[in-house]
Formats: sequence, C-alpha cells, structure tokens
Amino acid sequence: MRISLNWLRELVEIKLSPEELAETLTMAGFEVEEIEDRRTWANGVVIGKVLERQPHPNADKLSVCQVDIGTGEILNIVCGAANVKADIYVPVATTGTYLPNIDLKIKPAKLRGVPSQGMICSLKELGLPTDVDGIHIFTQENLPLGTDVRPLLGLDDVILDLTATANRADALSMVGVAREVAALTGGKLSIPEPAEVSIPKNAGNLALKIADTQACPAYIGTVIEQVKIAPSPEWLQQRLRAAGVRPISNVVDITNYVLLEWGQPLHAFDRDRLKSVAGSENLTIGVRFVNNGESLKTLDGQTRTLTIQNLLITANEKPVALAGVMGGEETEVHQGTQSLVLEAALFDSVAIRRSSRSVGLRSEASGRYERGVNRAELEVANRRALSLISELASGILVQQEIADTRPDPSTWSRSIALRLDRVNQILGPIDLGEDTGELQKQDVERILTALGCQLTPSGEDTNHQPTWSVSVPPYRYRDLEREIDLIEEIARLYGYNKFCDTLPEKAEAGYLPLDEELIRKLRAFLRAEGLTELIHYSLVKPGEDRNIVLSNPLFVEYSALRTDLISGLIDAFQYNLEQGNGALNGFEIGQIFWQEEDGLQETEALAGIIGGDRNLGKWSKSGREEPITWFEAKGILESVFRQLSLQIEFQPDRRDDRLHPGRTASLWIRGNRLGIFGQLHPQLRREKGLPDSVYVFQLDLDVLLDSLGEDEVLVPTFQPYSTYPASDRDIAFFAPVKISVVEIEKVITKAGKDLLESVELFDEYRGENVPEGQRSLAFRLIYRASDRTLTEAEVEPVHNKVREALVEKFGVNLRS
Repeated sequence: MRISLNWLRELVEIKLSPEELAETLTMAGFEVEEIEDRRTWANGVVIGKVLERQPHPNADKLSVCQVDIGTGEILNIVCGAANVKADIYVPVATTGTYLPNIDLKIKPAKLRGVPSQGMICSLKELGLPTDVDGIHIFTQENLPLGTDVRPLLGLDDVILDLTATANRADALSMVGVAREVAALTGGKLSIPEPAEVSIPKNAGNLALKIADTQACPAYIGTVIEQVKIAPSPEWLQQRLRAAGVRPISNVVDITNYVLLEWGQPLHAFDRDRLKSVAGSENLTIGVRFVNNGESLKTLDGQTRTLTIQNLLITANEKPVALAGVMGGEETEVHQGTQSLVLEAALFDSVAIRRSSRSVGLRSEASGRYERGVNRAELEVANRRALSLISELASGILVQQEIADTRPDPSTWSRSIALRLDRVNQILGPIDLGEDTGELQKQDVERILTALGCQLTPSGEDTNHQPTWSVSVPPYRYRDLEREIDLIEEIARLYGYNKFCDTLPEKAEAGYLPLDEELIRKLRAFLRAEGLTELIHYSLVKPGEDRNIVLSNPLFVEYSALRTDLISGLIDAFQYNLEQGNGALNGFEIGQIFWQEEDGLQETEALAGIIGGDRNLGKWSKSGREEPITWFEAKGILESVFRQLSLQIEFQPDRRDDRLHPGRTASLWIRGNRLGIFGQLHPQLRREKGLPDSVYVFQLDLDVLLDSLGEDEVLVPTFQPYSTYPASDRDIAFFAPVKISVVEIEKVITKAGKDLLESVELFDEYRGENVPEGQRSLAFRLIYRASDRTLTEAEVEPVHNKVREALVEKFGVNLRS
C-alpha cells in the first residue's frame, strides 16, 4: 500500500524523518519497498503568470511568452504547448532547476534564434499523470507569484510503498498504519471521528434481502438524492493519486478515499439505473450466490460467465455487481447520475476469495475482504462516506436500510491470558549494553496499551511473576488469538534487534535417524547400479481405482493423488524417448495414497524403471544397442539386496495387468510381501511406443526398512572360513516347467543342510530330447566341512539324500 506522509501526519504525530520511519516500520514487520520523495520532482519550480504570448517568428508551433515569476524581472520563455495563452498561472522551471522525471536541467538557451530563460511545465514533466496534452494551468486566482508550486500540486510529500503481512488486514488502511506508527513511535493519534449524519426515518422504496447471512453478515444501503456529479476537489484528487488511484468523479473518489482511509470497501450504484434493471420503482437489493447460467458485465467492460461460487448483489433478483469484487457496468455512476444507493457491507473472506479466483479478477476491495475487514468500524466508514457525499456532491440522505446479523458487539473483542514469565522464556534476555536483563512488567503494559489492548492484572503465577488478562481491540481480533501472538507483538514493538543472540552452551554432534541412514545407503546402491534418481509430482489425473480426489484442485490434470509410482516412471520413460534422450534407467522414492473402507491410507514406496543398454561403450558391438534381459534387470535388484544383506524370494505373479503375465514376480522377505518386479506388457509397450525390454519394480519402503532394521542385518555375525577343501557334485534332471528353480533350491538346501555349502544353477535347456512340458536343469552342489576334509563316504549319502528328495517332492527324471 502506498502511504502519503502528508496524509499520515494528519492522523498521527510523526517526529521521524521518512528514512527513519521506513526503517522503523520495516523492523516491525511492515517492509517499506520504496521511498518515493516527491519533493525532489519540482524543486525549483515556482508559480508564474503569463503576461503576454506572441507567435515565434521562426517556428509555427512555438510561442514566445513573457512570464512574471515575482522577482521583478520578466522572463522570456519559448513554449511549444498549444494551450499557452496570456493571463494564466503556470508552473515555471527556472534556470538551474533539475527535473528528475525527464532527466533535464534547465539552462539558458536559444530556440530558433529566440532566447529562453526557463520552461513552462506540464504535469507529466513534473512526474504527475494527466490527460491534458500541454502545460498545466492553475485554476486558482491571484496566486502569489514566485512561490513554490509543490504544495499546490501535492508534491511536498513523501510516499512509502509499504507491504503488510497477510495476517494484518488492518494495515491496509491509513487509519491502521497510523495506529501502528503511534504504537511504534509513541506519537499522538488524531483519527477524525466522522460527523453524525441525519437520515429521515420515513419509509422509502428500498428494501434488503440477504439470502446468505454467513456470506454477508451485515449490509447497509443508503439512498441519496439530488447528487451533483463533478470533479473532486484538488486535495482529494492529490491523495488518491499519491495512493496510485486515478480520480474519476466526486462520488467514486469518495468511496475510494474511504477505502484507503478506513480499509472498508464501498460501492455507489446509480439508483435510476438500478430501477431500470429491476424494472420497478420499488427496489430490493439482494445478496445471494449465482444461479446456473447467469453472467455479468463488470466495470472493466468484460462480460463474465459466473459460477455458483460467485456472490452477487442483485436488484429485484437481477445481478448488478460481483459482491466484494467489482460493480456492474450497467449500474455504474456516470456524469448524469442524480441519485445513489451507497453500499457498505461485510462479506465473508472465504466466499470473496473463492468468488474472486473463480472469475480471475482481483480488486482493491476483494484484496481487503479476503484478509478480513474490521466489522466494528463498518458504521464509522459508512458515516464518513455519507458526510463527504453530502459535503462534496450536495447529496441529500433520504433513506437507509440495514441488515445486520453480526454477533453481539461484546464478542468483537477477546481476552487472552498473558504471563510475564512466559514472555521472557520465549523471547530470552534483552541487551542492556554491558549487561543483559529481562522485559519488565511496565514494558509489557506500555507496549500492549500502545497497541490498543486493555490489560487487567490477574495475579501471579507459580514463579511469583505477574499475569494479565489482555482484551484485544476489535480491529486486531483476527490476528491476536493466543498468548504467543501477544508475545510476538511485544517482541516486534520492543525491537527484535534489542534481544540478545544466544547459542546453546554445548554443541552436540548431530546424527541421522536409522531410517534416514538406511534410505541414504539404499539410494547410493541404486545409483551405483546406474539408476538415476527421479522426482515426480504426487498429483496426477483422476480415474484410477481407489483414487483420492482433491476437492479444490488447481488444475484438472493435477486433481488426484497417485496410487503408485510405476505410472509416473512409465510416462517419464516415454517422454525421454520422445525428446531424443534415449532409454531411461531410474528410480524414485515417494509417497503413494489410496482409499480403504476404513479411511485414507498413505505409505512410502520405492520404484524403478530399467530399459536402456547398460554397457558403457557401443564400439565393441558395432554401435548396436543390446536390450537388457529379464535376468540382467532382476540382477540389478539382487545386487542391491545382496549389498544390504537381504535374502529376497521371487514368486510368479499375474496381478498387475500392466506387466507381462509370464515375466512378472512378486518379491517376498521373511513371509512379507515386499513388492513386484516385471517386464512391461507388450500391449502397453505398443501403446506408449516403448522398446521391447522395459522392466519396472515397486517396493514397500516400510517393509524394506523393517527388514533392514533387524539386529542380524544391522550387526552381521562373522562366519569363519573353512580351511579345508570343498567337494562338488553336479546333478541334472528333467523337471516340469511349472516348478520354479526357487522351489527346487529350497528342497536341495533342506536335504543337504548338514554339509551343503551352496547350490548354483548352471544350465537350463528346452528342446530336442527333452520331454514336452519339461526342461533340463543342471545344478552344482558344493559340500564342505569346517573341521575336516570330506571323504567320498561322507558326501555320497548326503548327495543321494538330495536326489531322493527331488524325486519324492517333484517326481523329477534324474539324468546324472
């Protein structure tokens, strides 16, 4: 918000320079982004009177003027403006004056052979906006020549561009900033109390109909007749321009002025136009939400299609304004307006925020309603506007209707318990120069009283420190809710820079939780296998089974939470291929979400996608890429599990229809399902345009971390090496294809557990001389003892036991 210091000085005593005030406000949490010193814009520009104007002898568009600036010397000034003439008062930049807005220093010059001793200025040259194409002509009479023009143009002012935090709705008004300055500097407040206005009690033809009192707790409608629309007085226009608001007419300017002064948005309707829209002399102003299919042409000239989230002002049920956001063009005040209906209302902040966002329109009014308008000063702001309309537009008040469902005024404040001991505990010691100390009772009382709070002592706490019951003023009701809010205010006004910087007495070494250490180790192993870590949004398109859909999404494409990580990885793989980046080998750790009968669920998962050639160079293969095989892809996972000292079991699985039914396995660890691994289904690959060999996996990170957290994994036990030689045996047989190698290895391990050290499959064959539906498997069994060299007589019984177990369990046809 742009703050005029001249205006602010009328509301509060200011003894600081603009720079000191800006620093004070910034340190208190109100950042001053810019100091606009308008006093430099026209330094050296004085009031002059054009005595005579003659055409330039050598230029058709130039004039030679004789100008009196009160020094006794008549200046000869060449001017190019078309509106210059004799007997007018004008701003004159004398020789030596520097005009920063056009970067020009006035020097004696000759223009087409005629000397010129200064420059007659336009408002644009002085940094002010104007619609006039030419020099500025003062409308006042008998102005003192040679005096400074800055007071007349409002350039004897400094503007602070101030940014208030989102919780400080009260600081979006001059009165609110004045209260803050008074609290920070101790300056005396001089907030004007609007004069009482007299409104006849006679019934008129205006009525109110508030359909949703929660969205509109209070509405004041006032009928004003015999209004004379005209330009606003210069003082009002100057204040609006200083705030960055364009003056329009006296009535509209008054509503904008009150908005800036009190932070209360107002809107003036042309009453005759309201009746025309309503189609009746009897006018009912309503507040309701939009019905389907309604539209409204707003003051910016755009016709807006409305949604059910938009709150409307209606005239006999016909839309005339977007409540709290912008008025309608059809009922706006214009030069021929003779009677008004002035709206002063309170609207719910959530309703206005949704309404404003749904049509993509933000205004000065909606910005204040969104943060929360002070409900206690609605009548004050309305009275201020009515008195100004009576004074500046000659309006006569004929009727006022009020619809008020606000709670009792006694609830507009709240009492908060405050403890001095807690204040010092939170804020710490204060710097007293060579020593440190604590905030005292009188400091707390002084600061909070300056903020408008009322403190009532309520005794002492267990540490014999004083406590208070603090009553918060209505204009701070929204942001002062708890004891910690009061403590923040104490720190803010006392000065954050006055508190000591303290460090812990003894620094302690940091550490990572076990889960975080394990996840970092897991990431490192996956990167070492050539996988790149990926990060995707948790928001996806809706439509999946058990989706959790957001009730208030930003975009339809991001309106649901993901139920797995694999879909995002497949899309990333496809995108990289389409961008010419080649196949993607990557992994992701992230949250997944889904719905169950007992509520919403969330867990962390690890997923990956593998599909690129893992060889570092292609020169040895004549530049050809070799797609990774199922076993190579599976080996990447097994390598990671081996480094983590985990024994993982792979079982056939067909549950995920995105994966190849014959090349998919579920992963199990100690009887718990860990996740899934498999090749993408051929149909899905064709739809996405992916290569033949693309593999994905997804693991439940909680199950994985639980297994890694076991003591035997965290602290591995040393197994001594045998110094005695091993004895190896090969065994080959025909086995049904439906029997997995894992099952066979389990039976072999169980049968030979006393002496068997390891089992390894080294050959698989299907084809000629192998029975239909079977395959030939060959295993190498290593037998070893830790305390002796095994003899043939010891190995053979165990090996025969293995052979018998295989025949008995699976009915295999032994070949060796």
